[in-house]
Amino acid sequence: MASSTAGDIVDTVGGPDNIVSLTHCATRLRFQLRDSSGIDQTAVEAIPGVLGAVPQGGNRYQIVMGGAVTNTYQDIMGLPEMSSVSSGAASDADDMAATKAAARAQGPRGKVAWLDNFFEFLSDSFRPIIGALLGASLFITFMSLMSTLGVIPNWADPRVTLPPTWAYLNLFWQGVFVFLPLMVAYNASKKLNADPWVGFAIMAVVMLPGFTALKDISTPMTVFGSTVNVVPVFGGIPLTIFSYNSQVFPPLLMAGVLGPLYKLLRKIIPENVQLIFVPFLAMLIMIPLTSLLIGPLGIYAGAALAGLLGAINSFSPLIFAIAIPLLYPFMVPLGLHWPINAIMLLNIQNLGYDYIQGPMGAWNFACFGATAGVLFLANRDKETAMRQTATGALAAGLLGGISEPSLYGIHLRYKRIYPRMLVGCLLGGLIIGIGGGLRTNAFVFTSLLTIPAFNNIPLYAIAVAVAFFSAMILVIISDYRTPEQKAEALALKREHEADAALEAGKTDRVLVDPNDPQAALTNPTAGTAAAGTAAAGASAATAVADRPAEASAAPAAPAAKPKKPAMVPGTVTEIGAPLDGKVIPLEEIPDPVFAKGTVGPGVGIVPSGNVVHAPAPGKILVAQETGHAFGLTLDSGIELLIHVGIDTVTMEGRGFDVHVKRGDTVEAGTPLVTFDPKAIEDAGFSLVTPVLVTNAKRFGSVEKIADGDVATGTPVIAVTAKEPKTD
Repeated sequence: MASSTAGDIVDTVGGPDNIVSLTHCATRLRFQLRDSSGIDQTAVEAIPGVLGAVPQGGNRYQIVMGGAVTNTYQDIMGLPEMSSVSSGAASDADDMAATKAAARAQGPRGKVAWLDNFFEFLSDSFRPIIGALLGASLFITFMSLMSTLGVIPNWADPRVTLPPTWAYLNLFWQGVFVFLPLMVAYNASKKLNADPWVGFAIMAVVMLPGFTALKDISTPMTVFGSTVNVVPVFGGIPLTIFSYNSQVFPPLLMAGVLGPLYKLLRKIIPENVQLIFVPFLAMLIMIPLTSLLIGPLGIYAGAALAGLLGAINSFSPLIFAIAIPLLYPFMVPLGLHWPINAIMLLNIQNLGYDYIQGPMGAWNFACFGATAGVLFLANRDKETAMRQTATGALAAGLLGGISEPSLYGIHLRYKRIYPRMLVGCLLGGLIIGIGGGLRTNAFVFTSLLTIPAFNNIPLYAIAVAVAFFSAMILVIISDYRTPEQKAEALALKREHEADAALEAGKTDRVLVDPNDPQAALTNPTAGTAAAGTAAAGASAATAVADRPAEASAAPAAPAAKPKKPAMVPGTVTEIGAPLDGKVIPLEEIPDPVFAKGTVGPGVGIVPSGNVVHAPAPGKILVAQETGHAFGLTLDSGIELLIHVGIDTVTMEGRGFDVHVKRGDTVEAGTPLVTFDPKAIEDAGFSLVTPVLVTNAKRFGSVEKIADGDVATGTPVIAVTAKEPKTD
């Protein structure tokens, strides 16, 4: 496996064979594993770039990456050995059944499985649209700032007519919030394994202008003390006409019914007509059910919860302003903040303002202040890993209003932080409560950039500043680590420094193999030590060689993991063609991912034969059951991907006869797969077979050395080893 953050993460969670599926959200990698019991969390959190790890029930495991999550996810899924791992669902039915059984047996957080599933459903319904919500909230902040400065009138008042340019700019955020129900419907339906576009279409019906226009022919009725507009349909069934703009409870409830319905329809409808009749029947059932029952229930449920919070706020704004920031540090890890976010949106729609976000800001800034305290101590103690973690988390918080990197990356790992952070929450909430509470006319993420969105900017600014600096100062004064944790961190720091120095070739010692005749070639300083060790009759497999005197003061390196022997610097290794055919340049491969070298450099081969062979001795890292792709680690250390045809994964193994499996050792010429070229062409796919070096960064260069027709074994790629670094 390539030495990288992505590779290290896969290794620490048990390797690709232990991964059932992998997805990601705004800040976290979300693994579904076969067995999570053997994971060393300390090792996971020590990987550069990892902000924290969160074990969950049912063999779920989350790794917090912050803003780097998308790139890390792509790096992991791009590893050759990850080709057989699903990016969403289990790899096969047995894995899924085992996963569900484990989840039922273990439960989330050890007790209640349905609760974990519920919060995960809420999280996955909102997390994919966090970016859009963040972007829209900044547009809202800008409009609020302009209104505060008197440049424009109150932009949030629908009775106010804005100048044309400002009216146009005011639309920038509305595209997200008006159509939020459609986004939530898509994500929630996808989470429950229903067709997300069907969920989208069902919710879209109640948002059509024609649906809203039915209000013109409606009759007012009183329901649960509220006046609603009702139209009789189907001979007298009351259809309640609401505005579903910005609503999130109706799409969540709709998806909660659509998921099981889709599963039922797939069971009872023959497979060969499912494509037509499953969506049709789902829409036939769910559109009336949503508009007549689920939609109104969702609105009433949201209104009831909002009413409860509103009653507490009306009874005592002081109690409410203190309670919200003190509860949030415990609600966020459990996912309970998502329903509250929905209430904020509902408040804005129904009341024209929200009163929860101000106290919530006190929690957020106390959280960010604690992170700032950790960053101060990490800088003081020169802890590189923690400094990087805290810097990323603080940036995500202050600029984006996102607390998860701080919470999962630092605070839940060091329990001394929580009491100090809660002091900041208390003080910030107390100031807001004494000041009479806060309102905002729009849903925003509470960051530095959104301070102007609140009606009493000085009060809010003072409250969040007190929350931030009190938490920061308390963490700095008392430290966030126990004495044992501090000693452990110092030892880990020294170990990392030694590893880094060893990697850079700056230590006074290097590891060589005295029995390797090439040792003196691969490491110019190794010859003397190897000879000395041999002369002394040492039986150890490795010996320690001294560097020149100017490097002798460097710290001793810890025992290193055994690595594959490196190619001699400057050595050229030729890779033979794995099958008969015509060699074409990489850029002519009819797939942009391969053609641009995203996977790695190499060549394409238009096959004239139908058997793919191993081009050199090595080991099989990936052998897809579908036969379309193979990943090999050659004995030279080169990692190779051979992809038979383009998009042939969709053939699901038809026309492919696989001869090897993952873990097999192969020699040059070992058959890997026999394929049917006609079957591939009849299916409408290209036969072009990319042959790519996937760990090219380890080498100096990778070049195409053949053109035109070649036979199996003819050299087609030359890989040159890197020259050693010089100080």
